[in-house]
Amino acid sequence: MSVTKALLLALPMMLLTFMMLSAGKIPADPKRLIALVITFIFVNTIFFLMLYREKTDKYRAVLFITYAVCFVISFISELIEIRGSMAISQENLLLCKTPFCHIVIPLTIIPLALSKTIIFPGTMIGSFASIASMLIIWIGATLALGRGFCGWGCFFGGLDDGFSRIFRKPIIKHVNPKWHYLPFAVLLVTALTSAMLLTPTYCEWLCPYKTVTEYVEVTSTKIFIQTIIFVALFLGLVIALPILTRKRTQCGLFCPFGAFQSFTNKINPFEIRINQEVCVKCKRCIQVCPIFSMTEETMEKGKTRFTCIKCGKCVDNCPKGALYFHVKGTSLTGSAATYRLLFLYPAFLFLITIAGGNIQDAIIRIIKLITTGSMIL
Repeated sequence: MSVTKALLLALPMMLLTFMMLSAGKIPADPKRLIALVITFIFVNTIFFLMLYREKTDKYRAVLFITYAVCFVISFISELIEIRGSMAISQENLLLCKTPFCHIVIPLTIIPLALSKTIIFPGTMIGSFASIASMLIIWIGATLALGRGFCGWGCFFGGLDDGFSRIFRKPIIKHVNPKWHYLPFAVLLVTALTSAMLLTPTYCEWLCPYKTVTEYVEVTSTKIFIQTIIFVALFLGLVIALPILTRKRTQCGLFCPFGAFQSFTNKINPFEIRINQEVCVKCKRCIQVCPIFSMTEETMEKGKTRFTCIKCGKCVDNCPKGALYFHVKGTSLTGSAATYRLLFLYPAFLFLITIAGGNIQDAIIRIIKLITTGSMIL
């Protein structure tokens, strides 16, 4: 694509991201102004390169990984600022002061349908990451992107995505396809136990991201064991296995939200298709897919598995240009460039909507760390 055309197509995104990042107001504080300028230039450079270079995942990953790192910096700093520690006390748990996380959405909805009870210890409205606000964001993103939520919006996904890109070639080259069903087993077991015990069991026992966000204050042997499990799962699923396999193993093999979200791909307007007349069956797409959504069987059908997160890595890496974003219900022989643009705008806007604040806050805290020695505002 020419520079002029890419700039014209990027112009609407520049205006929208400026409004979102600034909230319609130029900050007077120098640190906040610097953070706004850096974030605005960074995200719009990424979007321009997506258009100009006609690569999706290559640039999405840079922003997605940055977002995950900034989220951890911002979230931990805020917890220490408010509570003095990453640990949440039993008192704050009873007061429902836990931010709601999208990973437990299916484990909340199912017990809610069965028992009419919200089992998560968070507030419904009016606070940071309340249950109602997160559910509204999730519903909107789901209708627009389906499981694209995991490729463009998950504030944890960038961690295993980043570690999976450390080596150029995988050390473990084959993962038994039977493991592809594990996240659905995790979803089933944690949903049933959550409904029976009226508590989010995945959150209490299996979430590896407790290691880099918040965890329950260790006051008993049970909580100590839970903490050890969180750290072990983080080291294994988010760091070690992604490095060894070049796959997002937490997302593709263990996450119950990812499994649940896969079903929303059935009602989502976007998908990845394969042009069978162009495909040479080199299987490059199977090799690079980060969450095991490409198989020989799905290749024969001209599409991905329903677990696809629409990151675009298979599209970027196809040597023949046989893979492309597609809008369901439209012609398979239509313009791949147009289909890609129709997907790219809502996906990128969603990413900036939830990542923009975290990136700016992390930059502000890093500036404060450099100038004062503390990240606490």
